[in-house]
Amino acid sequence: MFKPLSAALLTLPVAIAAQATTLDANQAQARDIFSHLIAFKTEIGQGQVPVMVKYLADQFRAAGFPESDIHIIPHGETAAMVVRYRGNGTGGKPIALMAHMDVVTAKPEDWQRDPFKLTEENGYFFGRGTEDIKSGVTVLAANFIRLKKEGFVPTRDLIIVYTGDEETTQDTMQDLVEHHRDLVDADFALNTDAGGGELSESGKPLVYGLQTAEKAYASFELTTRNPGGHSSLPRPDNAIYELADALKKVQGYSFPVMWNDTTLASFKALGATTQGKLGEAMRAFAQDPHNQAAADVLAAEPSEVGKTRTTCVATLLRGGHADNALPQSATATINCRIFPGVAVATVQKTVQDLVGPKVEVNLVGKAISSDASPLRPDVLAAVTKAVHTIRPGVTITPEQESGATDGLYFRAAGIPTYGVSGLFMKNSDAFAHGLNERIPVKSFYDDLAYWHVLLTTVAGPSSAK
Repeated sequence: MFKPLSAALLTLPVAIAAQATTLDANQAQARDIFSHLIAFKTEIGQGQVPVMVKYLADQFRAAGFPESDIHIIPHGETAAMVVRYRGNGTGGKPIALMAHMDVVTAKPEDWQRDPFKLTEENGYFFGRGTEDIKSGVTVLAANFIRLKKEGFVPTRDLIIVYTGDEETTQDTMQDLVEHHRDLVDADFALNTDAGGGELSESGKPLVYGLQTAEKAYASFELTTRNPGGHSSLPRPDNAIYELADALKKVQGYSFPVMWNDTTLASFKALGATTQGKLGEAMRAFAQDPHNQAAADVLAAEPSEVGKTRTTCVATLLRGGHADNALPQSATATINCRIFPGVAVATVQKTVQDLVGPKVEVNLVGKAISSDASPLRPDVLAAVTKAVHTIRPGVTITPEQESGATDGLYFRAAGIPTYGVSGLFMKNSDAFAHGLNERIPVKSFYDDLAYWHVLLTTVAGPSSAK
C-alpha cells in the first residue's frame, strides 16, 4: 500500500531497529568487526595491514587476552599477527587457525559500490575481502572473543595466524615458518582460506569440500636471444619466432595424469551429483584413474583439469626494442600449477627439455611445493559435526585446490593443513579478486556459528587425548 512520504520516514527507524534486533550479541559484534576490517585498504602499497593489525590487537586486549599472547611481527610495509588462546595442555600440541589480512587491489571507479565499505544489500555483504578473506579474519577473531567471554578453556592452545601478503609474495608466512616457528608450531592447521560448501542456483546445499591438498604456484620466464640487426635485413633466426615456437610446444604438451586419495574421493562425490558426460567421467576416473578417456574429458574442462595434472600456461609476453630492428631478445612468462608431491625443479626440467637448449628457462621469484595432508579422522569428524550444525546432512568430501594459499608453507614445514571455511555459496556468487565481491549474509552468520562448533569440538574436553 502507498504511504505518504512523511509516514514512510516515520516508520523507517522502527524498521531499522527491528532488523538490528534480529542479531544476537555475538553476531552484532562480528558484524561490527567485519565492517571495520573491510574499511582497511589492505592492498599492496597502501601500508594499511599494520593499521588493521592495531585494530585487531585492541579487540583482543579488550577481550582479556594478555599482551604476552598477542604477537605483531612487522615485515616491510605489511605485518603478520599471532594470537594465542591458552589451553590446559591435556589435548596435546596446539592447533593453528589461518587467515590473511591483505586483499587484491580494487579500483573504486569500476565498482557499483564502495569496495572499502561493508554494504548489506539484497541478502549479500558487498566489499573487497568479503569472500577473500576478511570474513575468515572476522570469524576467528569474533569466536576467540566469544569463547573468552564464555570462559571456555581449550584442551590445547589455539593459535590464530594472520598473514599480511598472501595475495602477493607470501613473505610473512615464510618468515613465520622460518624465523618464528615457536609462535606457530602446531599439530595441524585449519585454514579459513580454502574449502567450503557449494549451493545450487536455487540455494540448496550440494556438497562440502574439505581441502587437504593444494597445487604449488611457480612462474618461469622463457627467453630467447639473438644478435639482432636492421629489420630490412631479416635473418633466418629470430628471437620472437623462436619464442613463439617454444610457446607452441608448451601449449601442445600435457603433463602426466596424476591422482591421490583426495582427488579420487572428490571425483567420486562430485560425480554422484554432476550430470552428463562430465559426471560420467568423474565417476569413471574415481573408479579407475588409468582410464584415459575419462582423464581426457576432465582435461577438457577448465574447472577440472587442474585436479588431474600439473598445468602450465602462458600469461605474459614481451620482446624486441624497436619496430625497425630485429629483436635481440623475447621473453614469455608461463605460470605453472604443480600437482602436490611434484618438485618445482622437476617441472622446470620438463619445460626446459620441451623447449630445447636455445631457450632459457628461469624460475621467477620463489616457489614452494608440498604434499597432500593426510585425512585425519578427528579433523573429519569435527568438520562434519560443524557443517551439519548449519547444513544438516550435507556430504563432506576431501578436495584438492588448483590455486594456492598460505597453507602451502605449513604443509611444506610438516604441519598438516586443512581448508575448512564454513561459507556456503553459489558458483555464480563467487567474485573473489573481481568486481563487486560479495558473500550471502546468511552464510556469514552461519560461518560464525560453524567455527564456534568446530573450535569447541577440536579443542573441547571430549577431544582430549
